[in-house]
Amino acid sequence: MLKDRGVDVIFGIPGVHNQEMYRGIEEAGITHVLARHEQGAGFMADGYARASGKPGVAYVITGPGVCNIMTPMGQAYSDSVPMLVISSCLDEVAAQRGQLHQMKEQQTAAATVCDWSEEARTAEAAYGLIDRAFAEFTSGRPRSKHIQVPIVQLEATANPAPPKLAAVQATGYRPADVTQLVKMLADAQKPLFVFGGGAAQAWKAARQVVSACGAASMSSYAGRGIIQGDAPLNYGACLARGDSATVLAEADLVIAIGTELAEVDLWRPDLGHDGDLVRIDLDPEVLSDPQRASHPMQAEAGAFLKALAAELPEGRGKTGWQADKVAATRARWRAETDAERPGIVPICDALREVIPPDTMIYSDMTQFAYVAKEVWDMDRPGHWHHPYGFGTLGYATPAAIGGAVARQGKPTMAIIGDYGFHYTMQELGVAVELVLSLPIILWDNGKLGEIEDSMVRAQIAPNAVVARNPDFVKLAEAFGARAVAPADLAQMQEAVTKAFAADGPTLIYLTPAILE
Repeated sequence: MLKDRGVDVIFGIPGVHNQEMYRGIEEAGITHVLARHEQGAGFMADGYARASGKPGVAYVITGPGVCNIMTPMGQAYSDSVPMLVISSCLDEVAAQRGQLHQMKEQQTAAATVCDWSEEARTAEAAYGLIDRAFAEFTSGRPRSKHIQVPIVQLEATANPAPPKLAAVQATGYRPADVTQLVKMLADAQKPLFVFGGGAAQAWKAARQVVSACGAASMSSYAGRGIIQGDAPLNYGACLARGDSATVLAEADLVIAIGTELAEVDLWRPDLGHDGDLVRIDLDPEVLSDPQRASHPMQAEAGAFLKALAAELPEGRGKTGWQADKVAATRARWRAETDAERPGIVPICDALREVIPPDTMIYSDMTQFAYVAKEVWDMDRPGHWHHPYGFGTLGYATPAAIGGAVARQGKPTMAIIGDYGFHYTMQELGVAVELVLSLPIILWDNGKLGEIEDSMVRAQIAPNAVVARNPDFVKLAEAFGARAVAPADLAQMQEAVTKAFAADGPTLIYLTPAILE
């Protein structure tokens, strides 16, 4: 059934409770990727989904398997990633205690970190729930789902699955809303668009729109690349800059498309606008959030943008925005970013120079990524993935593996900090097994640098922020990976170039000393 629904890869770990889910995988033509930990399997499924646009599927066992994958489920829920986790479960848990892998409320526990968690007590129920999940992935906001199947049902015979359902499409848009926004844009002197990850698929239309109406633009981190970095009125991924609110207050019309404008986007309570705020989003919860849009419009961002582009007249003429002021503001924000976390900007610039076109990047919760997300312009969207909302450590390495599996023959890269690498370093063995040409940039500042800085700002004596690290180069080599510790930026660039062409992953170990 899964193969018929378009599933080509499953990430997971077999156990005695879920081994029946592995019967027939090869005959169906599905590849199974054996993770080293269920957390890794979940992040791989997440990375695969982000790279391919298809749901990422993971198999785990009862109890600890479900618990271990709950962090990736929470990350996928937070970042609107279509991920389906299928687990086994015990047949009965109320009258009998002490069973292998037993937990009190497995289904309920999983439900706390995903869209929904259901138990399939028959084969027909399992088929129905899988089709429901796949339909919801395409018709609404995609988020992680969990289906558990009792062991007795996994071991039973079953009738074949029903035929594949017709594709269910997302809510489109109301033509009246498009007409209204066209009029509002015509009346506005300084319109400003804020793009989020939900608008990534319609980036070509987005570029047409901002050009046609002389609008300035900003993006969330997830929306980077929707508008090209060198567009003269593009402020970039600047929402987290405190005085981006000042720029937003200059606009007489703000249009936010496909973005939650959440805490992790703004890092302040309010967007900062004074004019009208138009919100365009698929999720009604977003449209009723504390930002209180004056004109909420429920629509699929891509369909709306394409319709808007078709309705806007070409060549608006004058605009109230000035390109030289935009450039000066961006330069100031870049300098602020460099001053806040010194030394990382030049490394980002050198790294960006040598990565191949179309490289997909997966980053972790590390200061290197925090800087890069602000200063590294993307030429297209959907090519930099980060654990934005849930904010888990250890995401980048396994997620990049999942992305590389989805993008066979295309360049993929991971960026991770020393502490985050500890969380999922064992998945390096998977990259070696699969012979993935995967550069892994490991930024080692010898501490939890971001937490130390936060403690200092809070006037707390830094505590528990330094951990003894292994020799990461030798560790990577022990897994069978290549590893190099460049002494300067030129050596780093050479190492990165070779890593993209290597037969297998390469750990590229960087420390602040690379700039000395």
